[in-house]
Parts: sequence; C-alpha cells; structure tokens
Amino acid sequence: MALTAWVANRFNGGPAPRGPQPDLSTSEIITLLLVLHSSGFKHLKSFYHGFAEPLLRGYFPGMPCYEHFVALQKSDFVPLVFFLHSHLGTRTGLYYIDSTALPVCDNHRISRHKVFANLAQRGKTSMGWFFGFKLHLVFNNDNEIVALQLTPGNVHGTTPVPALTRDLTGKLFGDKGYIGQKLAEDLLRRGLTLFTRVRRNMKAPPMSLHDKALLNARNMAETIIGHIKEFSSLNLSRHRSVINAFVHIIAYQINPFKPKRNLQPRYRLQTTA
Repeated sequence: MALTAWVANRFNGGPAPRGPQPDLSTSEIITLLLVLHSSGFKHLKSFYHGFAEPLLRGYFPGMPCYEHFVALQKSDFVPLVFFLHSHLGTRTGLYYIDSTALPVCDNHRISRHKVFANLAQRGKTSMGWFFGFKLHLVFNNDNEIVALQLTPGNVHGTTPVPALTRDLTGKLFGDKGYIGQKLAEDLLRRGLTLFTRVRRNMKAPPMSLHDKALLNARNMAETIIGHIKEFSSLNLSRHRSVINAFVHIIAYQINPFKPKRNLQPRYRLQTTA
C-alpha cells in the first residue's frame, strides 16, 4: 500500500515541478547514499562536494546541486524503507534485543528545539534523561538486524517487543529492562523463549549452560549499536530534516564489515550418544 501510494504521488500526483529536473532515478539516489556510507565521510555535504561531484559525475550525469539532492532524499524515503526491509537478516532462531537513546538536542535546549518538536519526547535511560527517540533493534547470532522500530523517547523498552518479534520463534536474549512475566508468557505461547538477567532481589530461573553462555554474549548487542551509531553517523542532533535523519539507519545493515566477534558462545557443549 505504501509503495503504491508513493508511486502514484511520485509520477501522477500534484502539479508538475518547476525548473529543470535532474536526471537521477530512485536507484541512482539510493546508490549515492550507499556510496556515502562506504566512503568514510561523516557528513553528506563534504561527501557530495569533495567526492561525488568531482569523481562520480561521469557515472551520474544528471547529478544536481547539493541542495537539490538533499530534497530528493525526502521523495525517495519510502523506497529506502523497502530496501532496508529487503535486506533484513536471516531468522536463525537465536536473537538479541536491545534499544538505544537517540537524543535530538541538549536537555538545556529542549524548549527551543524545532526540527523534531512534534515527534520527540522526553525519556530516561540508565544514563539519565534525554529528549528524542529510542531505536529498538533485534539481531540474530550473525550480528544482522532482523527487526527494528523507532519510537518516541518516552516509550518503554518492552512495548515494541511483540511487534518486533511477531514472526520470530526460538530464543530471545535481553537485559534486565525486558523482565516481565506477562511478556515472557505471551512470547512463549507463540514459540519464542525470553531469557534475561535477573535483579538482585529475584531468584534466577533454571537455565542450561548453553543458554547461560548465549545470555552472557548479549553484551555484544551494545557493541553493535555503538558500531551502528559510528558507521551510519546516526546523530540526530546534527540533522535539520526528520526524513533525512532516518535515512541513515540502513547503513549498518548494508555494511559488509560488521563486528568480527560472533554472538555465539566460544565453545560447543559436548553431548554423549
């Protein structure tokens, strides 16, 4: 439905745009964005003026000026979302869930913030209060993103879990923030077992050595999230457009150089015949 609406709006809807139109297709725009995230440049503007315009114009003869290219990103946001979904990771049966705060400004400037004013909300993490969003991610044991969801900062970490794991079965490992008997029971009824660490005043449930090793490897999810923020320049406080900021989330998934360490335990349990 969303893709159909985008096609209708892109090619049939609204008045014809004024002025000369750049001869860049949707696939070319996406390609340039992917090259950006593989080039090492941290900012689109420096990449566009310092690399794309002088070196890639022969491959993209319809390349517009930088300001027009920024505007074109917005019109191709829907295809980018579909591109991301087409590159989600394999369902392996072993998954790790975590979330991270994405502040959009310093707390002292919340009242003056305008870009995300109607979307961002105040939230709290172990590091304190912030104003922005939360990015919720599910990884498989190959360090690939299997599902993701972006919510306002005031949404609790357990709220998106049913939707994020709707089509997953197997084992799901999370931190203490995902503790909840009802959540665990709901997931178990549809074939997904939730494992978390317990708080000090709680009794640890029985768990096999293999599951304990997998749970201990959950810390790798934090490393992956740090890698995503670093690789994709996912710093919302620098962006001046809502859509342009969210475009960068796809960078990690298409990066072939993911963190080397695997989320699997380093040893394999020996079984007797």
